[in-house]
Amino acid sequence: MKQYLSLVKFSHTIFALPFAMVGYFLATLELNTGFSGYTFLLVLLCMVFARSAAMAFNRYLDRSIDERNPRTASREIPAGIISPRSALTFVAINSLLFMATTWLINPLCFALSPVALLVILGYSYTKRFTFFCHFVLGLGLSLAPIGAYLAAGGGFDLLPILYSAVVLLWVSGFDIIYALQDDEFDRSQQLRSIPVSMGREAALRLSSVLHVCCAILLLVAAYLLDRAFPEFQWLHWVASVLFVSLLFYQHTVVKPNDLSRVNLAFFTTNGIASLLFGTLFILDVFI
Repeated sequence: MKQYLSLVKFSHTIFALPFAMVGYFLATLELNTGFSGYTFLLVLLCMVFARSAAMAFNRYLDRSIDERNPRTASREIPAGIISPRSALTFVAINSLLFMATTWLINPLCFALSPVALLVILGYSYTKRFTFFCHFVLGLGLSLAPIGAYLAAGGGFDLLPILYSAVVLLWVSGFDIIYALQDDEFDRSQQLRSIPVSMGREAALRLSSVLHVCCAILLLVAAYLLDRAFPEFQWLHWVASVLFVSLLFYQHTVVKPNDLSRVNLAFFTTNGIASLLFGTLFILDVFI
């Protein structure tokens, strides 16, 4: 179990999961349905199964690339800890469990589950032919808020779509930063990414632009939330300001000629930002 949790980087679930919770609790507010522990558990399971399938498939598909990259050669599949066949079986099991869980939620979620799998599994192919791979990853994670909103019985409304757009821009931006550390290797292997195509300085500028747009949308969503629910307190504004502050902080610790703190920007900063935002938003719902 420990090896498979390491394979899928289970700790990275922290990125999209809080936004899925935001989508779920937003739906309970708009529909006035109240909290359902059963549905909440199913949403959590969907997140775990979908992300596990996507990450394991990425590791399976990239196994030969990872083996040639000194930074990734110690990962479970190239290191021989988990066999490629076992990893692919793990992908299939999690994909089936994801679809089965959506069937337990409602017919709409079940009908859309193959589309979600197509996006999150298809991402693994994209860096082989397009530098838009970062945006496909962002799109995959952006399904979390709108998916949880649909699971709670909502439809395609403006606020959950805005939060999905926030996740899309946020994830695409920080994945560009993460890709900086492999730009030379990716170029030698003819793999595509924004840093490979544009260079480090231009890639960081684009990441900044995406995060500025993300911050604007997040603040617009907070304003619309106040208009829709006057009874809301101030915690969701604190959540938004903290998220935006941490968003911009990561751009102060990564420079084109100094990538030593990429992991600080990628995991620590973004993980804290997502956790703080989700926690404060949910507290505001309950208050």
